[in-house]
Amino acid sequence: MKLNLAYRWFCRLSIKDQVPNHSTISKDRHGRFRESDALRRLFEQTVDQCISQGMVGGEGFAVDASVIRTDAHFDRAIKQDNNEDWPRPGGSSRAVREYLEASDKGAKPSKRVSTIDPGARQTAAPGGPAFFTHSTNYLIDVDARIIVDVEATPAHRSREVDSTKDMIDRVQQRFNMKPKRLMGGTAYGTAEMLA
Repeated sequence: MKLNLAYRWFCRLSIKDQVPNHSTISKDRHGRFRESDALRRLFEQTVDQCISQGMVGGEGFAVDASVIRTDAHFDRAIKQDNNEDWPRPGGSSRAVREYLEASDKGAKPSKRVSTIDPGARQTAAPGGPAFFTHSTNYLIDVDARIIVDVEATPAHRSREVDSTKDMIDRVQQRFNMKPKRLMGGTAYGTAEMLA
């Protein structure tokens, strides 16, 4: 990114300006932007610009999810029902504390839980070893293939279906658009989704 002129132009950086460290946005997202919807609003303003330029019509949407492998490893995971192995509440990371609070409220965890990233799900790729993941779900306008909404979820098919409904509702509420057609893979072809 240090030499990418398009990136520098987008960020209004001259060739002599210092480029932010790659982890800055991630740290800000987990820190000072954590309770803010600033990044969502920025995304929606970009979509709004695409709509105003006629690039998004809203007649047909496609939906898909990408599995994002986490940095959590199985050597730092414990069995879900083994509460004695959990770090003590005072010494736990914020992620572990939030996961334990959500578990008390009925969240369905995977069989093994990472103490580094407890929100990640254990997933196995066909023919490969299991690993921890999240899903990034996309709602895409099919005319110009522009992403109109996105939502991160645990990597679980039922969550993908739920997130699709949420994204369609959010796009309808925010942009007054509801598709006539919805395309997706077989995971989305359930009777619940078609309803």
